[in-house]
Order: sequence, then structure tokens, then C-alpha cells
Amino acid sequence: MRGHPKILGVIPARLESTRLPGKVLLMIGSRPMLQWVYDRARESPLLNELYVATDSEKVQQCCLERKIPVILTQQHPSGSDRLYEVMQRTSGEIYVNIQGDEPTIRAHHIESMLRPILDGNTQVSTLKVAIDGTAAQNPNIVKVVTDHRSRALYFSRAPIPFGKDAAGNIQYYKHIGIYGYTRAALDLFHNLPQSPLEQYEKLEQLRFLENGITIMVAETLQDTIGVDTEADLKRAAAFLIAE
Repeated sequence: MRGHPKILGVIPARLESTRLPGKVLLMIGSRPMLQWVYDRARESPLLNELYVATDSEKVQQCCLERKIPVILTQQHPSGSDRLYEVMQRTSGEIYVNIQGDEPTIRAHHIESMLRPILDGNTQVSTLKVAIDGTAAQNPNIVKVVTDHRSRALYFSRAPIPFGKDAAGNIQYYKHIGIYGYTRAALDLFHNLPQSPLEQYEKLEQLRFLENGITIMVAETLQDTIGVDTEADLKRAAAFLIAE
């Protein structure tokens, strides 16, 4: 697609994971999970360039062997902070943060998420999908609530909103962990201190909300399978092999 700003996709990939160690390099069929993420994200025509960003030499070596563009970074407390280092070394106008544990991501997700930024409505955007009440109870699934203009009100690992008298009629939304940032927004994020809610929930996007910065949340009808556990890995493998 011609005429849009230069957009760089970045897949922050750290090797350490408390729930599923080394998960970005775990094999799904004949490919490590990280390559699935890269190959599927690369299908988006909006991304001018796509890189893996890691502080792990093991991850770097895997990428080099598979001809995946990779940038070796310093250690960082969050994926967005790692993205900031990449921004300092590249010339993009918009940066897309693509989680390294989302092997079922589609080009559609990237395009839907970027639309509010490309339309000039925000400097930060992300994605949500409807889920049922059972899924909402899972703390590994981050939930989001928005206002009537699709602006994020809050993100939480708890089921939100809390339905005191709703008798099961609440529509919950899962936050799909893909973000778009303008260069200015990413610079601002990096220079803000970690916020209290960000530290409580272990959700870096709350740093924006606590500082009054709007996050637009686009909706998709297609869920993803984020990999946090062995069970998630099996589900993602079944999906990808069957597709």
C-alpha cells in the first residue's frame, strides 16, 4: 500500500519466561514459535520492515539461521522499552509491537489495529476481541473496557467490568497484545516513569492511561491464541497445522 507513513514492525523476544521457559523458541511443527509470528506478521502489506528485537544471543542465532532480520538490544523491563531502543536505531514513523508469543496473528489484526493511527485519530492503538464469562476469569487473559468512542478506560487481569447485578449478561473483551505507536508516543512512553497501576497489574499499557494518554482499541472478530502455557502451545499447534 503506497502513501502511508513508514511503518516498522518489531517482535520483542526475550528468552526468559516464568510460565513457559524459552517459549519463543519452542517448536510448532518444523518452525520455532518466533518464526510463525514473523512469517504471519510479514503478510501484512502495511509493514515496510519487520524485525525481531532480543537481548538473547540464542534467539539472535535462531533468527540468523532462518534469515529473519534481528536486532540485538540491551536488557529492558518491557517490550515497549525494547521497541524504544529499536526506534533510536531506525527511521520509522509508526512502530508496531507484535508479541513473540502470538503465533496465530493475522495480517488482518495488524491492519485493524493500525487504522485509528493512519486515520489520524490517535497516537496509540491496540486490539480487542469478545470473549465469554469463563475466559474472562482467566488471569492470563488481559481484559479491556472502552468508552463509546473505543478509547480504553482500563486494562486488567481481573474480569472487568464486575457484574454485581448483571446475571451473566456482561460482554467481556480480551485485549490482544499488539500495539501501534507513533514515534512521538513511543518516545513519551519511554520517558515516563513506571506508573503504580502498571506495576500492580504488570501491564505496561497502563502507563499511558495513568498519564492521560488516549489508547484507541479496535475490535476484531478473530481471536488469537497467545501462548503462556503448554496447553496454549498445543492449541496453537493444532490451529496452525490444520489451517
